[in-house]
Amino acid sequence: MIYRDLGKTGHRVSQLGFGAMRLPMVGTGEDARVDREKAIPMIHRAFECGLNYIDTAVGYCNRDSQRVVGEALKGWRDKIVVSTKNPEYDSEEKWWQNLEDSLERLQVDYIDIYNHHGINWQRYTERVEPMVSKWMRRALDQGLIKHICSSFHDSNENLIKYINTGYPEVITLQYNMLDRRLEEGIALAHERGIGIVVMGPVAGGRLGVSTPVLEELIPGVKRVPELALRFVLSNPHVSVALSGMSTMQHVEENLATASDEVSLTAEDRARIDEQLARLKGLADLYCTGCGYCVPCPEGVIIPEIFQKYNEARVYGLWEMSIRTYAGWAARGRTLADACIECGECEDKCPQHIPIREQLKEAHKALTRTPS
Repeated sequence: MIYRDLGKTGHRVSQLGFGAMRLPMVGTGEDARVDREKAIPMIHRAFECGLNYIDTAVGYCNRDSQRVVGEALKGWRDKIVVSTKNPEYDSEEKWWQNLEDSLERLQVDYIDIYNHHGINWQRYTERVEPMVSKWMRRALDQGLIKHICSSFHDSNENLIKYINTGYPEVITLQYNMLDRRLEEGIALAHERGIGIVVMGPVAGGRLGVSTPVLEELIPGVKRVPELALRFVLSNPHVSVALSGMSTMQHVEENLATASDEVSLTAEDRARIDEQLARLKGLADLYCTGCGYCVPCPEGVIIPEIFQKYNEARVYGLWEMSIRTYAGWAARGRTLADACIECGECEDKCPQHIPIREQLKEAHKALTRTPS
């Protein structure tokens, strides 16, 4: 495993981090829970191979992720940097309850990397700076957390303003081959000694597919997910690339990539730039699959619809995407035409996607006859 400095925190962390957002599940609906017989061996395999950074959150995996991470940490706590998040910005009582719950679920005395969950500049200026930051600093003084951090969803301009406050020690943000908008801010963060943790290196699963468009792009790199991970790790300003691994195969493949000294050259990255310019259609609809838009009041499976729509538009996989969409309809899943345009999803979308309009377009495209 290859290690990097996590900003000025003093931690040397594996350049691959375990994102505990997409652990294998059993059950359905509100009864769904993490499949411990699969998930814990996956996490332990990663630890055994040198991975020492794991990230979870209150709501991940139907609110079960933190408990599973806590179970997996037994016997490993002193070797692992643990990151989790607090989504509360209004109630001090609820904020402290979230922290206490996380300590209990993770079965730890302190949390290494404690994040404001889903920050943006407005949220920082209106809630964090005048109020929530005081709770965070008190938790730091009490030794319940070790570093003040945040996950971030906003523009590059606002990322730079946030960095310039000097408040966060580590920022977790989105960055991948298809979304490079924050590169300038990432470089500034590195210059200021702020650790950068990348979420979504495979673009919410869109770069997890097999496609000739990218498979022959770089000699020696035949798998698109490997190319995507190598792209993120080739940026020297990145400390950790989080991967949301849901199978042991994902774990083994990512460990192999992150343990290989070979990274992408400047020529490789230029070739990627040229290819991505040809995929400009993606800019019309960018969805990371983060899931903040759901649950939809009508049950529309928004992230899954957008994923299939993007795979078709960007990679030309229309036949597969249309077949999948028809299969969802046959199984009674709630598709885009059930949208009543209430707008609740758009209020929650960190990417500010015009979801209602894009659902109409996706449904029309995915119900046509393949050419």
